[in-house]
Amino acid sequence: MTVRRDLDELDKEGLLIRIHGGAQSIDTPKVKPKYEKSNSEKQELQIEEKRAIAKFASQLIQDGETVFIGPGTTLEHFAHELVAKNIRVVTKSLPVFTILNQNKSTDLILTGGEYRDITGAFVGSLTSTYLKELKFSKAFVSANGVFGDSVATYSESEGEIQRIALDNAFEKFLLVDHEKFDKYDFYDFYNVSKIDHLVTDSGISEDAKEKFGQLTDIMTAED
Repeated sequence: MTVRRDLDELDKEGLLIRIHGGAQSIDTPKVKPKYEKSNSEKQELQIEEKRAIAKFASQLIQDGETVFIGPGTTLEHFAHELVAKNIRVVTKSLPVFTILNQNKSTDLILTGGEYRDITGAFVGSLTSTYLKELKFSKAFVSANGVFGDSVATYSESEGEIQRIALDNAFEKFLLVDHEKFDKYDFYDFYNVSKIDHLVTDSGISEDAKEKFGQLTDIMTAED
């Protein structure tokens, strides 16, 4: 009982992660820059990897579904892959909305709220109140960092909206390229172990695949 109690305490302190039959150490995450990259800056990063992730993830949606799509450049690539589908999309991202608005067969809903120009996302109490009343067959979000059992972003307000959408989805997807693993950011908004599927690119290391594969299902897109 003493060992189990000690492991529980270390888990609470964030020094390890409890898994079935034991525990897993947390590697020291790589430090992120102390500023928030803009949407335009992120558009220049890991372009081919994001396209591969987007194309793969688009095949996971069937016509007639109601899905949530969060903000981020990976999800903008994802939106481009969905323009021919007959689906309902709820998003808090103005860029995602603009892309999907090209397809008139998409039932498209843009949440209101406070607008963050740096990411093109809507946040705040109006957004959260609205999303709390909705249910989604699937929710797709991205993140700035994935470390230990944590999914993190720069903005607390954006993270809170992502959390609400994930909680209200029957199936939860995290779309991140391999550069996001073992990196942290300011606000931890969800647990990897609560995500149903993590979709990434083929650049993921075997170590990361094994480590995070103990917490969730890893889906790897080919470049």
